[in-house]
Parts: sequence; C-alpha cells; structure tokens
Amino acid sequence: MEFSLYDMTVSVYAPALVGDDGRPLAIVHGMERAFPGLRLWWTTSEKDELITVPHRDAWVASDRTDGGFPFLCNDDDAHPVTIFGLENPNGLSAEGPPHFEVHASLPAHAAGLAAAADVLAAVGDGARAYWGHATPSNATVEISRQTTDPVRKPGVPPRGLPALRFPDYILAPEIPHHLGWLNYWSAAAARAIGFPDPARDADLLSRARRTATGGWVVRLTDALLDLDNPAHLDALKQAYERFPEIGGRSTP
Repeated sequence: MEFSLYDMTVSVYAPALVGDDGRPLAIVHGMERAFPGLRLWWTTSEKDELITVPHRDAWVASDRTDGGFPFLCNDDDAHPVTIFGLENPNGLSAEGPPHFEVHASLPAHAAGLAAAADVLAAVGDGARAYWGHATPSNATVEISRQTTDPVRKPGVPPRGLPALRFPDYILAPEIPHHLGWLNYWSAAAARAIGFPDPARDADLLSRARRTATGGWVVRLTDALLDLDNPAHLDALKQAYERFPEIGGRSTP
C-alpha cells in the first residue's frame, strides 16, 4: 500500500488494555460505521500483499499483538484506510503507567475528509481515549518537531510554533501532548485544559461537536490544516496560546 504525505493520520491515546477488553472490536466497528462503505476485512503479508481475514471479529477480539490489536485495512490500494493498536510502555504523563495507542490513516479525498470527524470521534470513544487528533501527515511531521529538550531532543520548533515538553513534564494523562487539525478531547481532557469557556472559545465552539461519551471533537480550521497557509498557522498558534497546559508548557 502506498501512502501520501497528504493523507490523514488519526491517533488516540488511552489507558492500557486489560484482560478481555472489548475496546479493539468497538474501535474497528465504530470506524466502519463512521466511514460509509468502509470494510476493514484485510491485512497485509510480510511482502505487503493483501490477505483477507475471514474471521475478522474473532481475530481482533483475541489477538493482542504488541499489547493492542493487529493491522487491518481496506482493499483499495489507491485510497488505503488502515488501523492498528499497540501498547506503549511509556506513560502519557510523569511516572505514568504504559498506555494504549491507536493509529489509523485516511485518504485526504472528499470521502475521507467528510468522514474524518466521525472517525476520530468513533475511534476516540471506542478506545475510551484521553485525547487524540486527526491531522494531515505532512503537518503531523512538523508538529512532532515542536517537542524539544535541551539534552534528549535539542532543536527549534518550526514556523515559530511553541516548544512542547516531553511527557515527563506533563502532570496528568488527560492533558494532550500537542494539537492537530481535528482534536479529540475526552470530558476529562476538556476539563484539564479548561475547555470550553464560552467567553473565549466562541470560534472553536463554532467548529466543535460533542461525542457520544461526552467528549469533544474540535476542528481548528474549516479546511484541511495547511501550515503553508498563514491563516491556518495563526489558528494553530492561537490555540496553543489559549491552552498553555497542552504540551506541558504551564508546568514549572
């Protein structure tokens, strides 16, 4: 499968799976419901060949590959949709336990863009995630360069964006590490960063929606985030200014 830097990365961060955890199947089913016509009934071989998974639900429910669930995709090589889950041994906050991550990709064509907010909400709610995002892959690369450390990752963030801190400096797992184009904030994450404040968040609220579990999906820009667009870059900077907790920037 071939991917483009203009495809969308969808990632959510949640408590680690425990026991006979039903979240992997809830995530896969939720993503299929959110994206009309999507069928995630394939995986790939070591040679990157498509393989049909005839008992997909049983496989997803029972296979704890990497502490998550195995790679699934559609059968459209021109417009691939993928998803998998894994356990990250690192904590989302200072001295935190391992956590569960889900990573998906969507094509940035009309159907993918139309479904993106619903997919993020479904994956976030299904994972019982703290926070997450859906962002064009090229912007995701630049946003990842915001996280710096004088010793572990020296450097200057791109485009005048604020420097973000490593999870060691983040006080709670509910606090997002960074922003994206579409932002999934659980109810706990929204409380942790102080969203919404009707007096300050009217613009964000005009592009926000609640999820079934009481969280939020907040869109920073109407069109797909493009950091070469000065208005989009300003929107990202203003959101960071509004929420100094994000990325551990309010921690001494």
